[in-house]
Amino acid sequence: MGAGWVAGVTRARAMLSRRLGPEGVRAVAVAPTLGDALPHLRASAYRHELDPEASLAGAQLAVDATLLWHLRVLAGWQPRAGAQAVRLLAAGFEIANTEHHLRAMSGTKYPRAQPYRLGTLSTAWPRLARTSSPAELRAALAGSVWGDPGAGSPAAVATGMRVSAAVRAAAALPDAARWAAGGLALLFAREVFLVGRPMAEPTTRRAARLLGTGAVHAASFADFRQRLPDTAGWPLHGVADIADLWQAEARWWDRLEADGTALLRGSRLDAAPVVGAVALLSADAWRVRGALELAARGGRTTAVTDVAG
Repeated sequence: MGAGWVAGVTRARAMLSRRLGPEGVRAVAVAPTLGDALPHLRASAYRHELDPEASLAGAQLAVDATLLWHLRVLAGWQPRAGAQAVRLLAAGFEIANTEHHLRAMSGTKYPRAQPYRLGTLSTAWPRLARTSSPAELRAALAGSVWGDPGAGSPAAVATGMRVSAAVRAAAALPDAARWAAGGLALLFAREVFLVGRPMAEPTTRRAARLLGTGAVHAASFADFRQRLPDTAGWPLHGVADIADLWQAEARWWDRLEADGTALLRGSRLDAAPVVGAVALLSADAWRVRGALELAARGGRTTAVTDVAG
């Protein structure tokens, strides 16, 4: 295992102190205004990049940027395999940068003015950032680990990259395989059956590796649920109506947090505690974003338990 894993796992455990935690999340969620909620973040690790006068969108983006910073720090302490695990699990930030770049090329406004600073968590971003047209960007993706998304629109590219990230994470990180497959089932259900936006053929074919051929060609949400393997269908158990997909998404985050906690138990000196730390840091950031939205709506005590876990 070596000194590299000792340092990496020690840092992974130490990084958990950066979370706001259930009590902090509750304090944010019950704040009567967004302005009253922000001091709770300024007194925490989430003060990184937080504007004291931030809008809801700005505050949530600052939370995401802080999460990315924590993941970059965590990756910097890891041996090669641990850093690769963090990079795979942080893929959403490179996806967001790519979508931002695509929209900028078309003159469309994007919530974040500047791309996320990925550092060593980048896989193909420097090359993608240099492209000057959707066709060129698609070609760059096709020549990278992301693969061809099948179309050049921002929606097709973002979806294609998310599917690719899930498949690669499931293959490389056994401890994260069920999260990746379950998250992909949620993504497919949302895109195809809720939004009504079929995936491009290469992306559908890639998704079938985790969801199964029968599921990705299902004609209805009910049929899709029935055809999913247990490794992917678990978030959707009991969700009969596509309008209730949010329940499945909340279940996914709960499972991520529970599994992450389990991975940090014991004395393993390998990638498992690192994967667990990424899960817990990510879940905390997700809950903080939700709590900020509750505060912006006037603060609510109902649903605070759901937000805080």
